[in-house]
Amino acid sequence: MAKYEIVGNIVPYVEYTMNKGDEVYTQSGGMCWRDEAFEMSTSTKGGLMKGFGRMLSGESMFMSTYKATADGAKIAFSSTAPGEIIPIDLDKIGGIIAQKRAFLVGDSTVQCDIALTKKLSAGLFGGEGFVLQDIHGSGMAFLEVDGNITKKELKDGEVILVDTGSLVCFEKTCKYEIETVKGVKNMFLGGEGLFLTKITGPGRVVLQSQNFNDFVGKIIPLLPNTKS
Repeated sequence: MAKYEIVGNIVPYVEYTMNKGDEVYTQSGGMCWRDEAFEMSTSTKGGLMKGFGRMLSGESMFMSTYKATADGAKIAFSSTAPGEIIPIDLDKIGGIIAQKRAFLVGDSTVQCDIALTKKLSAGLFGGEGFVLQDIHGSGMAFLEVDGNITKKELKDGEVILVDTGSLVCFEKTCKYEIETVKGVKNMFLGGEGLFLTKITGPGRVVLQSQNFNDFVGKIIPLLPNTKS
């Protein structure tokens, strides 16, 4: 059985130590470094439609699979932005719903599919798009988190309101919907957008302290204008 270690606290990476025949997969370009003792194969992993669905959910259409050809082979996968990496043991929780682009790497037994939100309003106005990621199957999956992690254990009927860009994932026992910010001045002058994500328990919710899209939006105006 493959072993893993999460290393670093600025731009962390997850390092697998694998035995001959073990496999993991990641989106195209997700590998950081590896030993020679691996065979790499690239495919849509499940067919063209599955590949297209992953592309809609923020991942690449093609996925890269790495198979160890010797015991003790090491391979590492790095996050793409400062933050944390969270391990998800699907054998314990069955599956999660995650935001777009959250999936980093997983065992070959992990499935990463699209998940359409149950309410159209959540997709049209939620900020993270109509398509989420349905991560299920068995084994370990690893998610990227922008900034720091906060975990909330919601009781049955307990509600938390979240800026949509701050949501990482939640268990499938939770309900997910979008509600408008109350008050016209709050909607247009409050700086938090028009909508919030409403999550109702029971179940665990994982949040992130950095909304990467907002961060990029603040950086772009500061870049030099290259137009002549």
